[in-house]
Amino acid sequence: MSPLETGLAGFAALTLLIYAGMHISTALLLVSFVGISLIRGDWALAGQMLGQTATDAVTEYEFGTAPLFVLMGFMVMAAGIGRDSYIVAERMFGRLRGGIGQATVVGNAIFSAVTGVSIAAVVMFTRMAVPEMLRRGYPERLAVGVVAGSAMLGMLIPPSVLMIIYAVITETSIGDMYNAGLVPGVILSAAFMVTIWVVAGRHPGMKAAAQAVRSESGDLSHTRLLRMMVPIGLLMLLVLGGMYAGLFTATEAGAVGAAGATLIALARRALTPRSFWQILIDTGYVTASIVLIIASAAMFTRFLAISGLPSYMSQWITTHQFTLLSVMLVYILVVLVLGTALDSVSTVLIAVPVFAPVFKDMGADLVWVGIITMITVEIGIITPPLGISPFIVKSTLDADGLGHRISLNDIYWGALPFAAAALVVVGLIVVWPPLALWFK
Repeated sequence: MSPLETGLAGFAALTLLIYAGMHISTALLLVSFVGISLIRGDWALAGQMLGQTATDAVTEYEFGTAPLFVLMGFMVMAAGIGRDSYIVAERMFGRLRGGIGQATVVGNAIFSAVTGVSIAAVVMFTRMAVPEMLRRGYPERLAVGVVAGSAMLGMLIPPSVLMIIYAVITETSIGDMYNAGLVPGVILSAAFMVTIWVVAGRHPGMKAAAQAVRSESGDLSHTRLLRMMVPIGLLMLLVLGGMYAGLFTATEAGAVGAAGATLIALARRALTPRSFWQILIDTGYVTASIVLIIASAAMFTRFLAISGLPSYMSQWITTHQFTLLSVMLVYILVVLVLGTALDSVSTVLIAVPVFAPVFKDMGADLVWVGIITMITVEIGIITPPLGISPFIVKSTLDADGLGHRISLNDIYWGALPFAAAALVVVGLIVVWPPLALWFK
């Protein structure tokens, strides 16, 4: 086979292996190693390239962002900041139509701004918000759809681990990606809140729900609520404020955030020697997984470059005079299709290495492409057949004894309006790129 044919075969093999259930890192390394060996005709050379690629990938200065933000996320969860963000948001929006849903979106946005962990947010808000919404008379599909849909915010609002992986693949600045994610994150949050308001208006019982007796947060004094807001505000000011003010880089922001979250957890007496050690171990596990993914992604990118597949696609697109908009629409469609059956990381690692060089050759800003990618990929986590967010909601409900009332199908249908709202936001960013490049 020619190098180009090997590249196409490798891309197809990678997709099939991941669909078959092979771990993404293993599939990437296997396909890349075999593909480079076949193209170069030298297995030893492929092994040397694998070692060098892994070394280059994990010794990047900006890679330090990942373990630091992972540590910060675990500390935030230990300190109970996510719970506090929801209670404060519920107090602010609880009396509006669909107010508990609105509070869930706001709480999720705040939680995302200090952790960037979607799965943790899904579990936490399923346990806190869904029972409260059901008690207030919310339709079951709306109650679970709000939680599943708002999980998309975790990978768009900085800090975001998925943004780090994208930045490594495309060799863009992690700081630029974080800066670019703020405005779209706010817009997407607003779109979700509008969606809840519209959907809630179609159910007569929602007016009574808005006037229902407040949850325990309603009995809290203003002083108590202020005390809840202070740690959240300080951490956001340290991490996001410091980055946007140019006081420190994304990596330094991770260090400051991790230190700040640790101090908050200590001040709240939420840490014991045993729990602190467990947090360090969990951070190590997650970091090791990210290291393997980044190294394997870098290897796969080199394999594609050697095969000439991205260059061939660029030349083919130039020859046929396709516009940037038409290529972007194809890219969005590919990401959406992949996202319906694969996790977010797998989708990014398959689609981005192929299309990023094409966009670069066409003069597109890869940060703009990255923000579109983040939202489009996250739509996949709430769409059937294998969207991971509804599965997590369902398993959490089953564990809490509510699974008999709500089926997986109900969760998918409940999340559908939020997927539609996210697609509208994607369309706005495609048509008007400054929305994603406001703070770059």
